[in-house]
Amino acid sequence: MSKLIYILNGPNLNLLGKRQPEIYGYDTLEDVERNCAAVAAERGFEVALYQSNFEGGIVELIHKAREEACAIVINPGAYTHTSVAILDALNAFDGLVFECHISNVHKRESFRHHSYVSMRADGVMAGFGVQGYELCVQRACSVLAE
Repeated sequence: MSKLIYILNGPNLNLLGKRQPEIYGYDTLEDVERNCAAVAAERGFEVALYQSNFEGGIVELIHKAREEACAIVINPGAYTHTSVAILDALNAFDGLVFECHISNVHKRESFRHHSYVSMRADGVMAGFGVQGYELCVQRACSVLAE
């Protein structure tokens, strides 16, 4: 079994730490990757973090994960609420899927309350800041170790 967990990020998350820090905080994706790698390594797993501002890029990364990863932690950004293509790609992935949102999307605009990704996710994390990624990685490792 693969011991690789993909961490996939959607549009604008390349600006993490710079864009709307009052909502998303000051940590960067590099911080997320470093922290998640440490959590995974403690449990004998590895992570690979990717980000794309393009829907098709995320779909291609999910396809790549089918060959390499045992789990996906995904923050699809705005595509959460719009992308059937990402849902379809996730439905073709046989491993675990955890959906992660930095902010509590349920306290925000009503259009953010619907998630296509949740229809496939094995778990959803929202509102725990960037620590949510670490919690998703920890959960994936725990489930996979069972």
